[in-house]
Amino acid sequence: MSPYVVVFMTASHKEEALKIVRRLLSERLIACANIVGPVSSLFWWKGKIGEASEFLVIMKSRKDLFKRLSKRVKETHSYEVPEVIALPVTEGLPSYLEWMSASLHGEG
Repeated sequence: MSPYVVVFMTASHKEEALKIVRRLLSERLIACANIVGPVSSLFWWKGKIGEASEFLVIMKSRKDLFKRLSKRVKETHSYEVPEVIALPVTEGLPSYLEWMSASLHGEG
């Protein structure tokens, strides 16, 4: 099993997404991130269906960094319950995975 994960997060504003991503990059908790948006989000919140315009952040990291990464997001994010979910990377271009590894170790 690959040690790498793709982590999804949403933010209410691009500026918030950038702030969080820059912090995670500076702490080497992610190798890179893509900020996409705005996107339309629909969800259950406090017993009602909500709708919002958000920015989707797609981050590349390692599974063993997820707890620290999610803690930093929670500390920085404006949402009471921010989306922070990780999906395993099952395959990847070897040179890309090597670059991720180097980036997460401070060599990238």
